[in-house]
Amino acid sequence: MEVVAASSNGPGPGDQATNPKNVVNSVAKAFGVLHAFSASQPVLSVSEIATLSRLDRGTAFRLVHTLVGLGYLRATGKKFRLTLKCLDLGYLALSSQDLSRHAQPLLDECVPDFCDAASLGALEGPDVIYLARVDRNLERHNLDRKPGRRIRAYGAALGHAIMAFLPLTKQVEVLASAERIKLSERTLTGLDELLERLKQVRKQGYAVSDGENAYGLRTVAVPVFDPSDHPIAGISMTIDAQRMPMDEFIALAKPRALEIASELGRALRASSGAIHVSSTG
Repeated sequence: MEVVAASSNGPGPGDQATNPKNVVNSVAKAFGVLHAFSASQPVLSVSEIATLSRLDRGTAFRLVHTLVGLGYLRATGKKFRLTLKCLDLGYLALSSQDLSRHAQPLLDECVPDFCDAASLGALEGPDVIYLARVDRNLERHNLDRKPGRRIRAYGAALGHAIMAFLPLTKQVEVLASAERIKLSERTLTGLDELLERLKQVRKQGYAVSDGENAYGLRTVAVPVFDPSDHPIAGISMTIDAQRMPMDEFIALAKPRALEIASELGRALRASSGAIHVSSTG
């Protein structure tokens, strides 16, 4: 069996997750409360929730009101129901897959006419994770930006394009969550200067990098917004610096990147509409 083979080589992620020492019981209980609701029982009292989730009434009461405060439950008289925010937990995972599928042909059309590389990425912790990527003629730069690869968000135009449209507290949280080192002599690493850069990006609607992430590369990046106007991802276009000056590249790439981001935003709104209809039908 694979499980036995994995455990013989030491504890893996699954072993760590099931180790009682690594389990936060309050989190498990909170999800138990959410799972108490069903299509046949969409509205429940605290006592009913306690029974269905196998909790004492006091614990159920506190968890229910915590989830109300977080926006995952709504009070209906003396009973409670799930809110559409619960859909976000699954929607965000599904949307990244949908985005990749929709983005791939759009990125294909950009290379090499608009750029040497076109990417779709999403913010995850202090990193940008690549979801889709097309590149040509960048072999000399020895970059590995395949889907699934990560780069630090603070040092990439793609990261700046997404972070700039987050609340200031979230920007600080992301930037402070990992060490910031110089990737080139042009990389910004100071918190204040990065926050000032993000303010500029938000004002102009796009981010640029001219050798800040890697020598000899120029990048233009824009955010992709979900139906709630949250920056769920970003589109970037990159060229070898020898191909054209930065201002010419911005004039060429920015409109196309914004066009792709807008199309992906429309796809997300269409998907979101389908999800909302099915949830209330």
